Amino acid sequence: MKTDKPRAPRNRTLILTEAERRKYRSRLLRLEKPVRLDQVENRTICQDLMDVLDYLPSSLVDLAFIDPPYNLNKTFNLTTFREMESDKYESWLESWLKKMRRLLKPTASVYICGDWKSSGAIFNVIRKYFRIRNRITWEREKGRGALRNWKNCSEDIWFATVSDDYYFNLEAVKLKRRVLAPYRDSSGRPRDWSEEAGGRFRVTHPSNLWSDLTVPFWSMPENTDHPTQKPEKLLARIILASSRPGDLVFDPFLGSGTTSVVAKKLGRRYLGVEIDEYYCCLAEKRLELAEGDKSIQGYEGGVFWERNTLTDRKLMNRK
Repeated sequence: MKTDKPRAPRNRTLILTEAERRKYRSRLLRLEKPVRLDQVENRTICQDLMDVLDYLPSSLVDLAFIDPPYNLNKTFNLTTFREMESDKYESWLESWLKKMRRLLKPTASVYICGDWKSSGAIFNVIRKYFRIRNRITWEREKGRGALRNWKNCSEDIWFATVSDDYYFNLEAVKLKRRVLAPYRDSSGRPRDWSEEAGGRFRVTHPSNLWSDLTVPFWSMPENTDHPTQKPEKLLARIILASSRPGDLVFDPFLGSGTTSVVAKKLGRRYLGVEIDEYYCCLAEKRLELAEGDKSIQGYEGGVFWERNTLTDRKLMNRK
Protein backbone atom coordinates (compact mmCIF):
# COMPACT_ATOMS: atom_id res chain seq x y z
CA MET A 1 0.00 0.00 0.00
CA LYS A 2 1.36 3.39 -0.97
CA THR A 3 1.95 5.84 1.88
CA ASP A 4 3.35 8.75 -0.07
CA LYS A 5 0.16 10.09 -1.66
CA PRO A 6 -0.55 13.76 -0.86
CA ARG A 7 -2.76 14.38 2.17
CA ALA A 8 -4.73 17.49 3.05
CA PRO A 9 -3.28 19.46 5.99
CA ARG A 10 -6.17 18.47 8.30
CA ASN A 11 -6.18 14.83 7.18
CA ARG A 12 -5.46 12.71 10.28
CA THR A 13 -5.56 9.32 8.55
CA LEU A 14 -2.94 7.01 10.05
CA ILE A 15 -0.26 5.83 7.65
CA LEU A 16 3.03 3.97 7.98
CA THR A 17 6.52 5.01 6.98
CA GLU A 18 8.96 2.33 5.84
CA ALA A 19 10.80 2.69 9.14
CA GLU A 20 7.56 2.09 11.04
CA ARG A 21 6.76 -0.96 8.94
CA ARG A 22 10.12 -2.48 9.84
CA LYS A 23 9.57 -1.63 13.50
CA TYR A 24 6.07 -3.08 13.79
CA ARG A 25 6.77 -6.06 11.53
CA SER A 26 9.14 -7.38 14.18
CA ARG A 27 6.25 -7.57 16.68
CA LEU A 28 3.99 -9.77 14.57
CA LEU A 29 3.50 -13.46 15.22
CA ARG A 30 3.41 -16.43 12.86
CA LEU A 31 2.32 -19.79 14.23
CA GLU A 32 3.91 -23.03 13.08
CA LYS A 33 2.94 -25.26 15.98
CA PRO A 34 0.49 -25.32 18.93
CA VAL A 35 0.99 -22.47 21.39
CA ARG A 36 0.02 -21.57 24.95
CA LEU A 37 -2.29 -18.70 25.84
CA ASP A 38 0.53 -16.61 27.32
CA GLN A 39 2.36 -16.80 23.98
CA VAL A 40 -0.47 -15.18 21.99
CA GLU A 41 -2.48 -12.93 24.30
CA ASN A 42 -2.15 -9.22 23.51
CA ARG A 43 -0.55 -10.06 20.17
CA THR A 44 -1.27 -9.72 16.46
CA ILE A 45 -0.91 -12.83 14.29
CA CYS A 46 -0.08 -12.11 10.65
CA GLN A 47 -1.32 -15.21 8.88
CA ASP A 48 -4.22 -16.82 7.07
CA LEU A 49 -6.91 -17.71 9.60
CA MET A 50 -7.20 -21.32 8.41
CA ASP A 51 -3.48 -21.81 9.03
CA VAL A 52 -3.83 -20.58 12.62
CA LEU A 53 -6.95 -22.13 14.13
CA ASP A 54 -5.51 -25.58 14.83
CA TYR A 55 -2.55 -24.09 16.73
CA LEU A 56 -4.52 -21.93 19.19
CA PRO A 57 -5.52 -23.25 22.65
CA SER A 58 -9.07 -24.36 23.37
CA SER A 59 -11.45 -22.28 25.51
CA LEU A 60 -9.40 -19.08 25.56
CA VAL A 61 -11.92 -16.58 24.13
CA ASP A 62 -14.50 -14.69 26.21
CA LEU A 63 -15.77 -12.51 23.36
CA ALA A 64 -15.33 -12.90 19.60
CA PHE A 65 -15.96 -10.03 17.22
CA ILE A 66 -16.00 -11.30 13.64
CA ASP A 67 -16.04 -8.98 10.63
CA PRO A 68 -15.46 -11.30 7.66
CA PRO A 69 -15.42 -10.19 4.02
CA TYR A 70 -19.01 -9.71 2.91
CA ASN A 71 -20.23 -11.61 -0.12
CA LEU A 72 -19.18 -9.04 -2.71
CA ASN A 73 -16.15 -8.13 -4.77
CA LYS A 74 -13.79 -6.19 -2.53
CA THR A 75 -10.07 -5.47 -2.54
CA PHE A 76 -8.21 -5.25 0.77
CA ASN A 77 -4.76 -3.89 -0.06
CA LEU A 78 -3.04 -6.96 -1.60
CA THR A 79 -5.92 -9.43 -1.34
CA THR A 80 -9.27 -9.55 -3.13
CA PHE A 81 -12.46 -11.30 -2.08
CA ARG A 82 -14.75 -12.44 -4.89
CA GLU A 83 -18.53 -12.62 -4.72
CA MET A 84 -19.89 -16.17 -4.87
CA GLU A 85 -23.21 -18.00 -4.85
CA SER A 86 -24.93 -17.80 -1.47
CA ASP A 87 -24.56 -21.53 -0.74
CA LYS A 88 -20.84 -21.36 -1.50
CA TYR A 89 -20.50 -18.33 0.75
CA GLU A 90 -22.20 -20.31 3.52
CA SER A 91 -19.72 -23.15 2.99
CA TRP A 92 -16.84 -20.69 3.22
CA LEU A 93 -18.20 -19.22 6.47
CA GLU A 94 -18.68 -22.67 7.96
CA SER A 95 -15.18 -23.81 6.96
CA TRP A 96 -13.60 -21.60 9.61
CA LEU A 97 -16.47 -20.91 12.02
CA LYS A 98 -16.95 -24.56 13.00
CA LYS A 99 -13.21 -24.82 13.74
CA MET A 100 -13.22 -21.54 15.67
CA ARG A 101 -15.90 -22.71 18.09
CA ARG A 102 -13.31 -24.78 19.94
CA LEU A 103 -11.53 -21.59 20.95
CA LEU A 104 -14.56 -20.17 22.75
CA LYS A 105 -15.33 -20.59 26.42
CA PRO A 106 -18.75 -22.08 27.30
CA THR A 107 -19.76 -18.59 28.53
CA ALA A 108 -18.50 -16.74 25.44
CA SER A 109 -20.41 -14.32 23.25
CA VAL A 110 -20.02 -13.92 19.50
CA TYR A 111 -20.81 -10.95 17.24
CA ILE A 112 -20.68 -11.47 13.47
CA CYS A 113 -20.99 -8.63 10.95
CA GLY A 114 -22.71 -8.72 7.58
CA ASP A 115 -24.57 -6.66 5.02
CA TRP A 116 -27.94 -7.29 3.38
CA LYS A 117 -26.49 -9.78 0.90
CA SER A 118 -24.49 -11.83 3.41
CA SER A 119 -26.65 -11.58 6.54
CA GLY A 120 -28.96 -14.47 5.62
CA ALA A 121 -26.04 -16.79 4.94
CA ILE A 122 -24.45 -15.82 8.26
CA PHE A 123 -27.70 -16.63 10.09
CA ASN A 124 -27.91 -20.05 8.43
CA VAL A 125 -24.41 -20.95 9.59
CA ILE A 126 -24.29 -19.53 13.12
CA ARG A 127 -27.57 -21.15 14.14
CA LYS A 128 -25.85 -24.53 13.75
CA TYR A 129 -23.17 -23.73 16.32
CA PHE A 130 -24.50 -20.97 18.59
CA ARG A 131 -27.62 -19.64 20.25
CA ILE A 132 -28.73 -16.54 18.41
CA ARG A 133 -29.80 -13.71 20.73
CA ASN A 134 -30.45 -10.76 18.45
CA ARG A 135 -29.71 -9.00 15.20
CA ILE A 136 -28.31 -5.49 15.54
CA THR A 137 -28.70 -3.09 12.64
CA TRP A 138 -26.47 -0.05 12.56
CA GLU A 139 -26.55 2.96 10.29
CA ARG A 140 -23.48 3.23 8.10
CA GLU A 141 -24.15 6.72 6.78
CA LYS A 142 -21.02 6.86 4.64
CA GLY A 143 -21.18 6.03 0.93
CA ARG A 144 -22.67 7.07 -2.38
CA GLY A 145 -26.32 7.06 -3.30
CA ALA A 146 -27.76 4.71 -5.92
CA LEU A 147 -29.53 5.83 -9.09
CA ARG A 148 -31.95 2.90 -9.41
CA ASN A 149 -32.09 1.56 -5.85
CA TRP A 150 -32.21 2.66 -2.24
CA LYS A 151 -28.89 3.83 -0.86
CA ASN A 152 -27.26 1.03 1.11
CA CYS A 153 -26.48 2.57 4.50
CA SER A 154 -27.12 -0.18 7.05
CA GLU A 155 -25.25 -3.26 8.21
CA ASP A 156 -26.14 -6.13 10.51
CA ILE A 157 -24.36 -7.64 13.48
CA TRP A 158 -25.62 -11.03 14.68
CA PHE A 159 -25.32 -11.47 18.45
CA ALA A 160 -25.01 -15.08 19.61
CA THR A 161 -23.72 -17.06 22.57
CA VAL A 162 -22.23 -20.50 23.08
CA SER A 163 -24.73 -21.33 25.84
CA ASP A 164 -27.42 -19.78 28.02
CA ASP A 165 -24.76 -18.89 30.58
CA TYR A 166 -23.30 -15.65 29.24
CA TYR A 167 -22.38 -12.16 30.44
CA PHE A 168 -24.25 -9.01 29.45
CA ASN A 169 -23.76 -5.66 31.20
CA LEU A 170 -26.68 -3.39 30.34
CA GLU A 171 -25.57 -0.59 32.67
CA ALA A 172 -22.27 -0.23 30.80
CA VAL A 173 -23.87 0.62 27.47
CA LYS A 174 -26.53 3.22 28.21
CA LEU A 175 -27.13 5.85 25.52
CA LYS A 176 -27.37 9.58 26.25
CA ARG A 177 -29.92 11.31 23.99
CA ARG A 178 -31.02 14.88 23.59
CA VAL A 179 -34.56 15.42 24.90
CA LEU A 180 -36.91 16.86 22.29
CA ALA A 181 -40.05 16.74 24.44
CA PRO A 182 -39.01 17.69 28.02
CA TYR A 183 -41.98 16.46 30.03
CA ARG A 184 -42.31 17.42 33.70
CA ASP A 185 -44.30 15.88 36.53
CA SER A 186 -47.12 17.64 38.39
CA SER A 187 -44.65 19.49 40.58
CA GLY A 188 -42.66 20.75 37.63
CA ARG A 189 -39.65 18.47 38.03
CA PRO A 190 -37.98 16.92 34.96
CA ARG A 191 -39.37 13.51 34.08
CA ASP A 192 -36.49 11.10 33.38
CA TRP A 193 -34.21 13.81 32.01
CA SER A 194 -31.74 16.39 33.28
CA GLU A 195 -30.61 19.82 32.19
CA GLU A 196 -26.91 20.41 31.84
CA ALA A 197 -24.40 22.31 29.75
CA GLY A 198 -25.31 21.85 26.12
CA GLY A 199 -28.98 21.04 26.58
CA ARG A 200 -31.44 18.58 28.05
CA PHE A 201 -30.54 14.90 28.03
CA ARG A 202 -31.95 11.51 28.92
CA VAL A 203 -29.98 8.31 29.56
CA THR A 204 -31.80 5.41 27.91
CA HIS A 205 -31.49 1.67 27.36
CA PRO A 206 -29.76 0.68 24.11
CA SER A 207 -31.79 -1.05 21.43
CA ASN A 208 -30.76 -3.25 18.50
CA LEU A 209 -30.99 -0.24 16.16
CA TRP A 210 -27.81 1.86 16.32
CA SER A 211 -28.01 5.25 14.64
CA ASP A 212 -25.42 7.12 16.69
CA LEU A 213 -22.25 5.84 14.99
CA THR A 214 -19.90 7.72 12.69
CA VAL A 215 -17.89 5.72 10.18
CA PRO A 216 -14.21 6.77 10.48
CA PHE A 217 -13.22 9.43 7.97
CA TRP A 218 -10.16 11.56 7.18
CA SER A 219 -10.43 14.07 10.06
CA MET A 220 -10.75 11.41 12.78
CA PRO A 221 -7.54 10.23 14.49
CA GLU A 222 -8.71 6.60 14.40
CA ASN A 223 -9.07 6.61 10.61
CA THR A 224 -6.93 4.38 8.38
CA ASP A 225 -7.01 3.47 4.69
CA HIS A 226 -8.70 0.14 5.43
CA PRO A 227 -11.86 0.07 3.24
CA THR A 228 -14.23 -1.47 5.80
CA GLN A 229 -12.92 -0.11 9.11
CA LYS A 230 -15.46 -0.22 11.96
CA PRO A 231 -15.82 2.71 14.40
CA GLU A 232 -14.13 2.41 17.78
CA LYS A 233 -17.44 3.45 19.34
CA LEU A 234 -19.14 0.38 17.86
CA LEU A 235 -16.52 -1.95 19.30
CA ALA A 236 -16.62 -0.18 22.66
CA ARG A 237 -20.36 -0.85 22.97
CA ILE A 238 -19.93 -4.55 22.20
CA ILE A 239 -16.88 -5.03 24.40
CA LEU A 240 -18.42 -3.24 27.40
CA ALA A 241 -21.69 -5.16 27.05
CA SER A 242 -20.28 -8.65 26.58
CA SER A 243 -16.96 -8.83 28.43
CA ARG A 244 -15.47 -8.07 31.81
CA PRO A 245 -12.17 -6.27 32.48
CA GLY A 246 -9.36 -8.75 31.90
CA ASP A 247 -11.39 -10.95 29.53
CA LEU A 248 -9.88 -11.97 26.20
CA VAL A 249 -11.39 -10.47 23.04
CA PHE A 250 -10.66 -12.27 19.77
CA ASP A 251 -10.92 -10.92 16.22
CA PRO A 252 -10.10 -13.41 13.45
CA PHE A 253 -10.32 -10.76 10.68
CA LEU A 254 -8.55 -7.94 12.50
CA GLY A 255 -8.06 -5.51 9.62
CA SER A 256 -6.37 -2.35 10.87
CA GLY A 257 -6.82 -3.34 14.51
CA THR A 258 -9.92 -1.60 15.86
CA THR A 259 -11.02 -4.55 18.02
CA SER A 260 -7.63 -4.98 19.67
CA VAL A 261 -7.20 -1.22 20.16
CA VAL A 262 -10.57 -0.76 21.88
CA ALA A 263 -10.06 -3.88 23.98
CA LYS A 264 -6.76 -2.43 25.19
CA LYS A 265 -8.32 0.96 25.92
CA LEU A 266 -11.04 -0.72 28.00
CA GLY A 267 -8.74 -2.97 30.02
CA ARG A 268 -9.33 -6.25 28.20
CA ARG A 269 -6.80 -8.67 26.75
CA TYR A 270 -6.87 -9.14 23.00
CA LEU A 271 -5.82 -11.41 20.17
CA GLY A 272 -6.15 -10.63 16.47
CA VAL A 273 -5.49 -12.52 13.25
CA GLU A 274 -4.98 -10.67 9.97
CA ILE A 275 -3.52 -11.93 6.69
CA ASP A 276 -2.27 -8.57 5.39
CA GLU A 277 1.04 -7.40 6.83
CA TYR A 278 0.42 -3.71 6.22
CA TYR A 279 -2.83 -3.79 8.18
CA CYS A 280 -1.13 -5.76 10.95
CA CYS A 281 1.52 -3.06 11.23
CA LEU A 282 -1.18 -0.38 11.32
CA ALA A 283 -2.82 -2.29 14.17
CA GLU A 284 0.46 -2.33 16.08
CA LYS A 285 0.90 1.41 15.56
CA ARG A 286 -2.62 2.06 16.84
CA LEU A 287 -1.99 -0.18 19.85
CA GLU A 288 1.11 1.82 20.66
CA LEU A 289 -0.81 5.10 20.37
CA ALA A 290 -3.50 3.70 22.67
CA GLU A 291 -0.98 3.52 25.50
CA GLY A 292 -1.11 7.31 25.73
CA ASP A 293 -4.69 7.94 24.59
CA LYS A 294 -7.57 5.89 26.00
CA SER A 295 -10.31 8.12 24.58
CA ILE A 296 -13.07 6.75 22.36
CA GLN A 297 -14.95 9.23 20.23
CA GLY A 298 -18.59 9.43 21.29
CA TYR A 299 -18.07 7.64 24.62
CA GLU A 300 -17.51 9.73 27.73
CA GLY A 301 -18.56 9.70 31.36
CA GLY A 302 -19.61 6.05 31.21
CA VAL A 303 -22.27 6.60 28.53
CA PHE A 304 -22.53 6.60 24.76
CA TRP A 305 -23.59 9.97 23.42
CA GLU A 306 -25.98 10.46 20.55
CA ARG A 307 -24.18 11.56 17.39
CA ASN A 308 -23.03 15.22 17.54
CA THR A 309 -24.45 15.93 21.03
CA LEU A 310 -21.13 15.40 22.82
CA THR A 311 -19.40 17.87 20.49
CA ASP A 312 -22.15 20.45 21.08
CA ARG A 313 -21.83 19.98 24.84
CA LYS A 314 -18.08 20.54 24.77
CA LEU A 315 -18.54 23.74 22.77
CA MET A 316 -21.06 25.00 25.33
CA ASN A 317 -18.63 24.31 28.18
CA ARG A 318 -15.98 26.45 26.49
CA LYS A 319 -18.24 29.51 26.36
